[in-house]
Amino acid sequence: MTPPGLPPLADRVLAWQPRHGRQGLPWQHTRDPYRVWLSEVMLQQTQVATVLDYYPRFLARFPDVQALAAAALDDVLALWSGLGYYSRARNLHRCAQKVVAEHGGHFPGDSQALARLPGIGRSTASAIAAFCYGERAAILDGNVKRVLTRALGFDGDLAHAAQEQRLWQLAQALLPDAAAMPTYTQGLMDLGATVCLTRRPACLLCPLAADCLARAQGTPERYPVKTKKLKRGQRHHALLWLEQEGRLWLVQRPAEGVWAGLWSLPQYDSVEALQAQVAAWPGQGEWLPPLRHVLTHFDWHLQVLRWRHPPGVAEPAPGGRWFSLQEALALGLPAPVRKLLQPPTA
Repeated sequence: MTPPGLPPLADRVLAWQPRHGRQGLPWQHTRDPYRVWLSEVMLQQTQVATVLDYYPRFLARFPDVQALAAAALDDVLALWSGLGYYSRARNLHRCAQKVVAEHGGHFPGDSQALARLPGIGRSTASAIAAFCYGERAAILDGNVKRVLTRALGFDGDLAHAAQEQRLWQLAQALLPDAAAMPTYTQGLMDLGATVCLTRRPACLLCPLAADCLARAQGTPERYPVKTKKLKRGQRHHALLWLEQEGRLWLVQRPAEGVWAGLWSLPQYDSVEALQAQVAAWPGQGEWLPPLRHVLTHFDWHLQVLRWRHPPGVAEPAPGGRWFSLQEALALGLPAPVRKLLQPPTA
């Protein structure tokens, strides 16, 4: 029963989802925590259309948590290449190994234990528990925050932890009975993804419209409130695309930082530093059009020098390896580097 003072949100979501919500996503209609966990991690800050391409390929290569735990991290990163936010892939691998080593290959059966695993936050843990175990555990990803803050007229500043905790408490108070948790959880996700959009929400199609305080105020796009704005930074580096007899020189990036653990073109602090590196080299080079790679907190401006090394010249610098193009494209590569190296299709 909905607590006094709160709208009958759960009943409306439960009536709407089977008729109007999404039904055909490949990770739906399963209680396999491995598949639900994989989809939830992939969908963090990534569009569904993109995940629909990666999810079946990942499952084909790693069909269960044991296969993922036994894989080399390089293989996991290679299959993740292009999805971005690569810490997710590293945590996915670590989590699989911990599930196998400490839980006998079975995911824990409640949200609190799930949240103690690498890379699984509170909302992801609750989603797994709700879908797979019917636990009455609230989720609060970006889409659901938008739905709930608008429906409830919740104007607390989510930049402050105390206000976020208040919203968690309200989300928990609105939950239906355990048997309805999978449908309700999916329904909230569907509303945020397809109806209660960030801009120009389709309020006329929303089952919560009659009780939605943000709609009544005429300001749904004002919610959720979060005043803390991140100032975008700018970074400038140079990359060396070094070729010799059809091979490419790649280096593996450090275990921490952007593109951690991926194979990439050697990076230099500036165009001048790269020019100094190649000043006495044999061969010839050309500067390619500059690249701009947009990341969460900064724009990365990359100047790329393509240099053709004559046959027989020794390794240009320590810390890298020569790869054929086919070998290189099978590695975990950053998306802009993969796009750069990928031959154009006919």
